[in-house]
Amino acid sequence: MKKGISIRKILEGKKKLFSVEFFPPKDDAAGKRMLATAAEIEPYNPDFVSITYGAGGGTRQTTMHYAKLLKEEHGFEVMPHLTCVGHTQDELLSILEDFANAGFCNVMALRGDPPKGETRFQAMEGGFSYASDLVALIRENFPAFGIGVGGYPEKHPEASDYAADLQNLKTKVDAGADFITTQLFFDNQAFFKFVKDCLHVGISVPVLPGLLPVLSLGQVQRFCAMCDAAFPAELEQALNQSEECGQATVGADWALGQVKELLEGGSPGFHLYALNKSQSTLRILDGLDRKRN
Repeated sequence: MKKGISIRKILEGKKKLFSVEFFPPKDDAAGKRMLATAAEIEPYNPDFVSITYGAGGGTRQTTMHYAKLLKEEHGFEVMPHLTCVGHTQDELLSILEDFANAGFCNVMALRGDPPKGETRFQAMEGGFSYASDLVALIRENFPAFGIGVGGYPEKHPEASDYAADLQNLKTKVDAGADFITTQLFFDNQAFFKFVKDCLHVGISVPVLPGLLPVLSLGQVQRFCAMCDAAFPAELEQALNQSEECGQATVGADWALGQVKELLEGGSPGFHLYALNKSQSTLRILDGLDRKRN
């Protein structure tokens, strides 16, 4: 199995990287659509792609299956996500060993959301309550792995306040994280402030902005409600004034504008939440004149 490249090493270079996030499809038909999206993105040479993870055997196996396909059929550097939800420490070590054996050498370490139907996260016996514990486990047992963690420019919804959330993030970085990928945001000033605040509390690892190309007004309203992200009035007005069939174009153009400003402002790159769809991602990449193979 071909060994991958640590994202830590990629970030040490001078180029502005870009990456794309996929999620495990629910059935074979959705899987074919996801892989078709991957094929359309492949010529643009993303520096890495990530694939999300859900608790439970079915989603766990689906994540591994499609992570392997993304690596083997499309040649992507793949970063699987891993969460603490529903796993003991021994189970997490077993999953990480499976990742290593499959040729992956990067992991996005997350606490994870409470299982469906539950409102509070509850660690299982022998498991972890915090992402920082998972980061420490990975760093101790798989020291060559690149480790990413999540950050919230506008505060995690469960955090008591913004300052406390920054300290929680610092704990994850101090445990061994190599970089931070942010939750979605639509106001770049929130990101620039977040990076400055990270530096102020001693967080010096790269911060990669995570961007969602909006597909519809209803979608962005739901997402903003879930993660407490601000919804700019200008974007809301543009979506309201657009026909439903044109809202994805409005969303892609807004994200393109964000990317340009972020890169000019010193961001190390950008990470797109593509939602397994290619149209908006390709519009953004073409707008940046990204070279294809």
